[in-house]
Amino acid sequence: MKIWTVDDVMTRAVVSAEPATTFREIVDLLADRRISALPVVDEAGRVIGVVSETDLLRKVEYAGGSEPRIFDGPRRRDDRRRAQGRTAAELMTTRPVVVSQGTSITSAARMMDEAGVKRLPVVDARGRLIGIVTRGDLLKVHLRPDEEILADVRINVVERFLPGDAETVIVTVVNGVVALDGKVDRWSSADIAERLSRQIAGVVDVVSTLEYSFDDSRAHGSRLGFGTR
Repeated sequence: MKIWTVDDVMTRAVVSAEPATTFREIVDLLADRRISALPVVDEAGRVIGVVSETDLLRKVEYAGGSEPRIFDGPRRRDDRRRAQGRTAAELMTTRPVVVSQGTSITSAARMMDEAGVKRLPVVDARGRLIGIVTRGDLLKVHLRPDEEILADVRINVVERFLPGDAETVIVTVVNGVVALDGKVDRWSSADIAERLSRQIAGVVDVVSTLEYSFDDSRAHGSRLGFGTR
């Protein structure tokens, strides 16, 4: 069963900045490419920071060079300092959140959510920039047609993991929702079919009404919410 990764959906032709890229050049790049942030790379192509519209807007927020206030916290003082920056190295957010190539889109989505970012630079084993993935890119998996998802469930779940029950399991897919019907030999087979179907790229939900002849749930631990069928 193919697990979709960031490699499948990322943009490979990445626009990046160098530490010496000027404020005006960054503004021009963001406007010309209609993007909201740029990874900053060193001479070896390694990601060392990200400069975003938010970083640039500090120029506007602190225009006029207002004096620091006595109660300004460390973050406020850092924002004020970076507002005076003229190059990517002075403006960028350091310690950027990046994702390694081969990372599953599920893990990438979790990283974005936890870090509160809208995009992740994708790096190779040496930390070199090879792509960028956005929230919109991660949603591309849900553009898969129902027919493609159906074939994936049939071949990579039912026929591969439940060959003995393949002829008695009925699979339908409507708008990304997988429905499993029919009968299998054991409860564990019904459980496997449902859990693995949820891992298929593009699946929105799984509704299982599979019946089973033998309840082997005790051998797999307790299961709340399941009744003998």
